[in-house]
Amino acid sequence: MGCLFSKKSRRKSPKKDSALPAGDESATGNDLPETNNTALGSNSNQEAPKQYSWDKREKVDPKDFMLTGLKNETVGRLPGKLNGQQFVIQDCENCNIYVFDHSATITIDDCVNCRIILGPVKGSVFFRDCKDIKCVVACQQFRTRDCKKMDVFLCCATQPIIESSTGMKFGCYQYYYPELAFHFKDAGLSIFNNNWSNIHDFTPVSGETNWSLLPEDAVILEYMPLPDPESEFKSVRISTEANRSIVPLTKGGRRTESEESCLFVFFAGDYTTANARKLIDETTAKGFVLIQTKEVSMRPEDVNRVFQNNAESLTEWITKGPVVALELNGDGVVEACRSIANEVFNGTKLFVSESKNTSSRDVDNFFNFADMQMGL
Repeated sequence: MGCLFSKKSRRKSPKKDSALPAGDESATGNDLPETNNTALGSNSNQEAPKQYSWDKREKVDPKDFMLTGLKNETVGRLPGKLNGQQFVIQDCENCNIYVFDHSATITIDDCVNCRIILGPVKGSVFFRDCKDIKCVVACQQFRTRDCKKMDVFLCCATQPIIESSTGMKFGCYQYYYPELAFHFKDAGLSIFNNNWSNIHDFTPVSGETNWSLLPEDAVILEYMPLPDPESEFKSVRISTEANRSIVPLTKGGRRTESEESCLFVFFAGDYTTANARKLIDETTAKGFVLIQTKEVSMRPEDVNRVFQNNAESLTEWITKGPVVALELNGDGVVEACRSIANEVFNGTKLFVSESKNTSSRDVDNFFNFADMQMGL
């Protein structure tokens, strides 16, 4: 019962065309409707041709959406340069690549010894035939094929997939720049839906391990340098500190040190995200660990199944939007969370496990539901 608070065989496809944004060709004059050119009198004005939306569209240069054949360079795109278009990176060697914008999809082919930062990607990020790569990635889908030795700080809404890839290491996304929260929203990604450690190996080899987790204390600056002060990216205010990361730092699939976990759920409101961040700050300051988070929508029947005895009083709260749930771990975490709920979030619509005797069931019920809801 919970406590409620109301307040390697691959045929490579042509790469130069893969990044072409849709609609970069304008209609020709032959596409325009015929106009009546018959003179109506010496003082008559000829009717102007009609204009259509594609006539007014700004021309797009495909080269603006590609990085290809570069070596020993610091390159990328500043905020506002991609605006949700596709992007391609290929045949780069020993480059620092910074894409500080949201995009539709990104493919990275045949790159070697590169450091790559990618802003939020609405669809997929696909690495092919790459090796010795260090990267920070936020996306809906993450996949690699025929890759070797990659260190990935990842935020992925679905299960990451590796195929015919070896030496892959994964850590939780940790990054900040001022526009990043807006880019997550523009890409349709939730900062609370991160399956960074739930890797699916499409081509496992018996007796071998193709992937592992980065050290829990991994410092991102040891993997990813800040932009060169002389580069065009010097004006972007970046932070790699975990407590400033847009995406909460979670323990993921690593083994927990305590058998006691607590489920803390915020129902939709004006300050749901801020409240969740406040809870993380309060609990981590007390030495507790954030295991996982989820943001999902719930129906009345879901509430009955997940919250059981508390369902009746919670059903009306789900109509406002998705809920944000957090699993926190550590000896005494349930009591601490109940105290924080009373002192910090009094009057907020939330659910918190009532006791450590029922908290494990609360956690399992909610996150099993959330994983099924998200197809994990």
